[in-house]
Amino acid sequence: MINTAVFISGRGSNFLALLKNIEKGVLKNCHIAVVFSNNPNAKGLEYAEKAGIKTIVIPSKNRSDRIEYDREIINALAEYNIDLICLAGYMRIITEELVEAYKNRIINIHPALLPAFPGLHAQKQALDYGVKVTGCTVHFVDGGMDTGPVILQKTVPVYDNDTEDTLSARILEQEHIAYSEALSLYAAGRLKVSGRKVEVLDK
Repeated sequence: MINTAVFISGRGSNFLALLKNIEKGVLKNCHIAVVFSNNPNAKGLEYAEKAGIKTIVIPSKNRSDRIEYDREIINALAEYNIDLICLAGYMRIITEELVEAYKNRIINIHPALLPAFPGLHAQKQALDYGVKVTGCTVHFVDGGMDTGPVILQKTVPVYDNDTEDTLSARILEQEHIAYSEALSLYAAGRLKVSGRKVEVLDK
């Protein structure tokens, strides 16, 4: 059983999708031990509490020392025996301190086909660039901005009449599928990281 910490900053829709798939038995061998947020007002915290999941809140507002902040997170997570951290709409750049503490044990989902359109407003970047296809990427987290090894990707078409909102909604549907698939592979011990490559091992 993989003990997971989910990091959120807002509504936590990807966290909810993971939780629902665990409850339905679609996502096996995975337990969400705690939900962490840097935002005390994150809506996802309410969902976690209703589901009986422990929560940790360490406000990041006016916190300029990122390394010290991430050390506090590491200390707070210690009692939960966390195997994997899932960033799910966590809007804070994590430091090498946290990356090294959980090396190849932090995954993130990004609303673009990396390495295209990293960072914020990826959907708007895709529209502005005029691409015909975009999607989402689940990847391991390293020290860069959306630069870690890719686990899996899902594609969606970009239509001529798309807005940032319509494209974002269509990508989000695939995010909810992709994140659970990636977590299932991790929980089954089927992911092998070799440099920039992530090999999916046979069952």
